[in-house]
Amino acid sequence: MLRSSGLAAVSAAILSMNRQLEVRDVLQTIVTSARELLDAEYAALGVPDDHGGFAQFVVDGVTEEQWKSIGPLPRQHGVLAAMLHEATPQRLADVRTDPRFQGWPRAHPELADFLGMPVADGEEVLGALFLANKRCTPGGQVTVTPPQAEADGERRSACAFTEEDEQLLRLLAQHAAIALTNARLYERSRELTIAGERARIGHDLHDAVAQKLFSLRLTAQAATALVDRDPDRAKGELHEIGRLAADASEELRAAVVELRPAALDEDGLVATLRTQTQVLDRAHSAEVAFASEGAPRALPAAQEEALLRVAQEALHNALRHAAASHVGVTLSYGRTGARLRVTDDGRGFDPRAVRKAGRHLGLVSMRDRAGGVGGTLTVESEPGKGASVELEVPGG
Repeated sequence: MLRSSGLAAVSAAILSMNRQLEVRDVLQTIVTSARELLDAEYAALGVPDDHGGFAQFVVDGVTEEQWKSIGPLPRQHGVLAAMLHEATPQRLADVRTDPRFQGWPRAHPELADFLGMPVADGEEVLGALFLANKRCTPGGQVTVTPPQAEADGERRSACAFTEEDEQLLRLLAQHAAIALTNARLYERSRELTIAGERARIGHDLHDAVAQKLFSLRLTAQAATALVDRDPDRAKGELHEIGRLAADASEELRAAVVELRPAALDEDGLVATLRTQTQVLDRAHSAEVAFASEGAPRALPAAQEEALLRVAQEALHNALRHAAASHVGVTLSYGRTGARLRVTDDGRGFDPRAVRKAGRHLGLVSMRDRAGGVGGTLTVESEPGKGASVELEVPGG
């Protein structure tokens, strides 16, 4: 039976895991929670690849310098392989005396007592989670004789993981599998969303290229018609062709450089919004400008994504439906949160008429995103007077 204190600790660990959305963060939280929960000196979790190694390997209890000095990631062999291929727990008084033990690099910390648990989703093993060197408690000490110690005539004392420890780790591993699967689904969903945004921007760029080519074609036709009748004017048209071609080339070059996924985690919300508005500014005849006010601060991932998606939806409406000539995006940071404001000077609309007609212009989606992060969405517009979309989110 698990003690109530153990269940409370597992509950706290599970809550901590479920707060994370990124796979790497989930892995680190699993490892840290397991090490703290079972009071071990070291903990690690390896996610296997398809080539006999590990795609990811996360540790806790080892410094950055120690980790770098250990060298390459381990291979799938020994006890680790047993957990991955046989999907069986491994509780050993001393891993070094196990016949499957194959040693470790010189800089690797010395591990003795060992508790490993596969992290599995059904029959699929997602990873191998293990702990080593349990901290001693009264009555928990055992005497072991590792090979090198035996050769030196020494005997060494260590602690032992218990059956209750194994139960706790099994329970944690079961929930870790759920958290890891959810994180993978979240990342996949985000990739698909980004792919959709890239496709939409790509369509906008296609329209911009078509407009440039159309202008070039008309100007070339004009130059052809004037070359005999008015050579001086024809020469001017040819200069205009050169200018249009140079402009198109420069716009496409800049757009290709900047057309990359909206990586909030890597670039941050400010940089992501600035990049997207720059791309749209080049792709459309309308002027699209971005401004940031206040000192940028890290917001919860869900809030940053909500701000980004609402901005994208509002920009899409302004450029596709409102025939705006000027669109402004402003992101402001304050002490109580952040505020996004997207304004345009387009044809505007009557929000009540839009609802009655069954058209939403993305308003339902924007309101859902705002409500999902505890934010407030305000939409103001009148026919002929443009529109303003504002989202305020707390925190930060």
